[in-house]
Amino acid sequence: MRKINLKSVIWKEDNYYISQCLETDISSFGKTRKEAFDNLQDALGLYFQDEPLTKRIEVKNPVIASVPLLQHA
Repeated sequence: MRKINLKSVIWKEDNYYISQCLETDISSFGKTRKEAFDNLQDALGLYFQDEPLTKRIEVKNPVIASVPLLQHA
């Protein structure tokens, strides 16, 4: 069995925590951070059962940044 480290982010949205893997764009949620993280691990396990490990983008040193968006009325 091979171990890989994937980068993920977790944030709170209303009453739930959202967890998202940056290298696969797989996400999940839970009522706590731990539950959201555990659910993400389960989702990633299922994803990689069917997809090769090479089907991921390696994200190095991610930075959270704001992106301004202008909406036309």
